[in-house]
Amino acid sequence: MRQPRVVVVGSANMDLVATSPVLPRPGETVLGNDFTMVPGGKGANQAIAASRAGASCSFLGAIGSDAFGVTLKARLAASGVDSAHARVVYGSSGVALVVVNAEGENTIVVTPGANGAFAALTDAELATIQGADVLVCQLEIPVETVTQAAVAARAAGVRVLLNAAPARDLPDELLAAVDLLVVNEGEAQAILGGSLDDPAALLSVVPRAVVTLGDEGAWYVSRDGEGTRVPAFKVDTVDSTAAGDAFTGALAVAWGEERDLVDAVRWACAAGAVCARRLGASVSLPTRDEIDALYAST
Repeated sequence: MRQPRVVVVGSANMDLVATSPVLPRPGETVLGNDFTMVPGGKGANQAIAASRAGASCSFLGAIGSDAFGVTLKARLAASGVDSAHARVVYGSSGVALVVVNAEGENTIVVTPGANGAFAALTDAELATIQGADVLVCQLEIPVETVTQAAVAARAAGVRVLLNAAPARDLPDELLAAVDLLVVNEGEAQAILGGSLDDPAALLSVVPRAVVTLGDEGAWYVSRDGEGTRVPAFKVDTVDSTAAGDAFTGALAVAWGEERDLVDAVRWACAAGAVCARRLGASVSLPTRDEIDALYAST
């Protein structure tokens, strides 16, 4: 099987992760258990996930000139991700404040830092995108940059996977360039401007869509008439922080390997489940062998 070439355009953050028996309510202080700093950000996480799942992967984004930026770039390199074209922007890197409770649920606040300055893709960045099999984007960077990347990829015949997170308004030009949309229920509702009674409603804006359902699996729908519920793999959840990123990275790899997309979604569900068994974003992202083992277990 040919190794797919995946390019991720997105964010890189330092995740400051605290664990606590419960999530604090507004105005409440709770005593936590542990604290750790873990390189993360949806873009960097999905790039690492794709690399560990078997892709040749490049990351395009912006990292701050602070100590966090040094660590972020080192984590990408250690995970086999090519970050040669990642920009270094004077000032703070992106930071995510994460609290995880005893059930593995979390709350997250993200400050964009350098990610907010990642605009107007260069010729070298565009050439990297145009040489990919699959482009993966999210929405923690300026939407104008995401749109430029997606339009350039579409023009070059590169498949475009958009993980439309966090939820925000999307320009028609971006949606027109998307081949495969990955969203959770809240993000799907934001795109549709109302409730999600049927995942197939997303086919009014994109040709294929996956709606992730957490520990209930995912829905895959396409304009070819497919509408399939893919069940989740049951595991003991420790931290769900990067499970969606593991899912998206693995899905991009399987799609780049020309797998049937229903099977690709099932394999991606296995990746998300393996990730949820461990604490911390980028350190919990699974290897291909780990995904295959859980995938083959049922």
